[in-house]
Amino acid sequence: MAQNPRYTERFALHVGRLCTSMSNKAVAELERLHDSTVKDLSKLYMQEQVRRAGRLRPRAIGIDEIAVRKGHDYRVVVSDLDQGRPIWMGGNGRTQADVEQFFAQLGSKASDGIELVVIDMWRPFRNAVRDKAPNAAIVFDKFHIMRHLSKALDQVRRDEYRRLQGKDRSWIKGQRYTLLSARENLTLEGRQALKKLLAANRRLNTAYLLKESFGQLWSYRTEHGARAFFERWKQSLRWQRLEPYRKFAEMIERHWDGIAAYCRPENKVSLGMVEGLNNKIRVIQRSAYGYRDEDYLRLKVIASFLPPLPENARLHPH
Repeated sequence: MAQNPRYTERFALHVGRLCTSMSNKAVAELERLHDSTVKDLSKLYMQEQVRRAGRLRPRAIGIDEIAVRKGHDYRVVVSDLDQGRPIWMGGNGRTQADVEQFFAQLGSKASDGIELVVIDMWRPFRNAVRDKAPNAAIVFDKFHIMRHLSKALDQVRRDEYRRLQGKDRSWIKGQRYTLLSARENLTLEGRQALKKLLAANRRLNTAYLLKESFGQLWSYRTEHGARAFFERWKQSLRWQRLEPYRKFAEMIERHWDGIAAYCRPENKVSLGMVEGLNNKIRVIQRSAYGYRDEDYLRLKVIASFLPPLPENARLHPH
């Protein structure tokens, strides 16, 4: 135990294992240790987890960003979509240079071996992938696209609220959550409120149904089928005076190649995985808000998705 000679390797494994399911503060109180000692032993444990995971040779990756503090302070997170885990967290924002740091660490040979990248429609991410992983197909993330459509629906709601008066307006007031939530997440009372709202406002009803149906786009197995569906969806916008939806359709047109790429059999990965991983990462972040050591947070994010060490593991000093 070169870094902490006061504690046996067995004890360090014990503390590290506890830290995978408890907060560092709780472990410190349980074992009567100083916070910094728990952190050091936890770090040794996680470093060994990462070492055992081996060199990175991803085939399919997802790239996204998470906010590490309130405001616009972002870090890039790269996930291996085949293994279902984050493999890198870094950068100081969400620029092309931030993403290129990952490819630099991965190396050009492994970067050339990447076949698929799932990203949002943020241009700096696209540029970094095209420059550094030229053999990869780019697929735009369904959840980011649907978030844009939710924003368009919310804009229709605001426009309708401004346009109407009296009782017609009262149906809309305070119903943002009801309108934008997935129906299955609503309580019985919420579903009843949604039904009344949609019955009271034809334009909102049309916008809601168009949003709900758009998710079908990712179920098609050929680009021809997906395109035919999108053309029918666009036709449904005619004469509806839904300006936010018209702008959304134009955005889809501009990014069609990255949406249609998902139809190819070799590009079928779980598009929900990036979103699911990021939700888990946010939980880890909340439990680690006391840490000002960002390297420790990065290690925590990556190691949390790796298997625990065996009982007889050796902790290699780093």
